[in-house]
Amino acid sequence: MPDPMHFDLHAEVYDRGRPDYPEALWVRLQELGLLNPGVRVVELGAGSGLATGRLLRAGATVTAVEPGAALAERLRARCPAADVEIGTAESVPLAVATFDLAVAATAVHWFDLDVVLPKLHRALAPGGHFVVWRNAFGDPSMALTPFRERVAEITARRIEQSPRSAPGELDTGRWVGRLTRDGHFAAIQVEEFAWSITLRADQIHDLFTTFSDWNVTEVDEAAQAVCDLGGAVVEHYVTPLIVLRRVPQ
Repeated sequence: MPDPMHFDLHAEVYDRGRPDYPEALWVRLQELGLLNPGVRVVELGAGSGLATGRLLRAGATVTAVEPGAALAERLRARCPAADVEIGTAESVPLAVATFDLAVAATAVHWFDLDVVLPKLHRALAPGGHFVVWRNAFGDPSMALTPFRERVAEITARRIEQSPRSAPGELDTGRWVGRLTRDGHFAAIQVEEFAWSITLRADQIHDLFTTFSDWNVTEVDEAAQAVCDLGGAVVEHYVTPLIVLRRVPQ
């Protein structure tokens, strides 16, 4: 199984290489009335602050939880207004009814949800929400690009494929089922945002280095593929968003 602390070992590259979330996602959170000035947010698995900064700029007060010390250091430097707690979503204490909104941006697949969901239910105030999203790298609805063909060739050579216990990046329906099955939360909004970005070979190298299931040789091959294809490629991505409402109990 990939190591979640892989990201902390590559904190500088992670900070530099991960692309932003699509603007449409932030617009939707505001349209839903979830992200307003003064909203109290706990962000789990905050990384180096890719989402944290946007939460703060929207006027939220943010407690950002990050298990990696190197990433947390970058998070503090990038977002000094955030209260940064080093620890896992499972281990960090959260006071009862303290937050209006919980956020997991490209992080929920690392959580022990049997621990985290009841914990968030206690930490959220009545009427609170939990929002989950991630950037899925590769849009299966788009025609396969020459770069994606090269990526498929690289991954096809892997001898061992780790079994997947959690739903996949775009198994949005299965994620909704897993996040709601214990009765702590109910899904009220589910949608996906499609977007594209042009990346150079060095950017692909940085980005793929942050993927916990890619080794050094594979990352080099992906970057070389971009060079072979002219030095830049257009990547088509999808960002699924799941909005959950806290269920009174």
